[in-house]
Amino acid sequence: MKSIRDTLSSMSSRSAQATRHIAISLVARGIGILCSLLVVPMTINYVNPTQYGIWLTVSSIIGWIAIFDLGLANGFRNKFVQAKAHDDIKLAREYLSTTYFSLTITATIIFVCLIIVNHFLDWPGLLKVDSALGTELRQVFAILGFFLCLNMVVNTFATVLTADQKPGYASVVNCLGQVFSLISIFILTRVSNGSLLNLSLYFAGVPCLVMLLSSMYAFRFTRYREYAPRIGMIRIRLVKDILGKGIQFFVIYICIILIFQMINLVLSREIGPVSVTQYNIANKYFNILYMVMVIVINPFWSAFTDAYTKKDTDWMRGTLSKLEKLWLLSVLAAILMLSVSRIFYRIWIKDSVTVPFTLSAAMAVFVLTKSLADIYMYAINGIGAIRLQLILYIVFAVISWPCLVWSCRLLGVYGVLLFPSFVYVAQAVVGKLQLSKLISGTAAGIWGK
Repeated sequence: MKSIRDTLSSMSSRSAQATRHIAISLVARGIGILCSLLVVPMTINYVNPTQYGIWLTVSSIIGWIAIFDLGLANGFRNKFVQAKAHDDIKLAREYLSTTYFSLTITATIIFVCLIIVNHFLDWPGLLKVDSALGTELRQVFAILGFFLCLNMVVNTFATVLTADQKPGYASVVNCLGQVFSLISIFILTRVSNGSLLNLSLYFAGVPCLVMLLSSMYAFRFTRYREYAPRIGMIRIRLVKDILGKGIQFFVIYICIILIFQMINLVLSREIGPVSVTQYNIANKYFNILYMVMVIVINPFWSAFTDAYTKKDTDWMRGTLSKLEKLWLLSVLAAILMLSVSRIFYRIWIKDSVTVPFTLSAAMAVFVLTKSLADIYMYAINGIGAIRLQLILYIVFAVISWPCLVWSCRLLGVYGVLLFPSFVYVAQAVVGKLQLSKLISGTAAGIWGK
């Protein structure tokens, strides 16, 4: 029987590196998933199910702002990989320095706009909650907005690691942030009364601080010193180059928000904050399976960029086939998770919140369709032929709000997943066809743009 080392050495360097970092990511994300599971009952008991649902809704709304990086992170990711594939370290460093500069300017403008909007926004009216919560919700929004804008900049380091085909290290840094955040919230539950303000400060602030300190250390003391951003390496002319695909990613993320991230808001308005809590508990549970799939898929974004640049079609075909077989195994895993979901919820959150079985079943289907679509979308994103994906998302985004509201009113909390699941099925079908054309070299017109 081959040893792990022998198996890795028999692979291509690209596949071996991806395998190593999948293993590292599995451990790091496993710990992160455990932290995310532990923090749910902790925070629900720290505040209450209604307040927790409100906090989740506000968090998801502020999370929408992350897309206003104009797609710079993903545009940078592909350009960084291409520069490295041609052994142009100087250009790679210029791309990184320019990206940090551009994101800092963008994040500053966004934060100023957020503060202005926050001053006039009627939070109780938007969420349909008690008007007495208005001041606290404004403070929560300001805190989350600040750390989101800061994270928009500091998270570039995680993008560097992923672009360098070392997503395992990015997972380790994110894991450390979750661990320290969990510890902070645990301490909060022991030394203070329930407060959405404190919850926002430590939940959002601690992971951001960990990422900032990690990037400062790496750019000073590790081999990433050769890529360390410098003011003198900023090249304004490269912004347009980064934004070439970045703007398309930006529009895609706006569409993703309209299709998938409006769910919490729809549930809060149509059913109430408790339904948001129910939805997010089911989502966190089945997200365990999705995270495992992402851990495996994530390294192949940059790997496909490298392989497509070097025209390694055999590797791309073989890798795609293996990922599709892995997805079939995930279907069995989803069925098993669904069969024990009630027992898991009872152990996890006890009787604080009841999650309907129909919601769990809908979430299982949603996660499976999402992971299947991601297999093709990650590879296509790495290649950079995202125009067709963009058009599909725009079409679905236009009809998303009425579809989400209608399905929620018709079927209740689980009905809100009907439309998003359909979108991912469509993306998977079109994505598989497009990727086949790209790999075979027959992607003409919109299929290759």
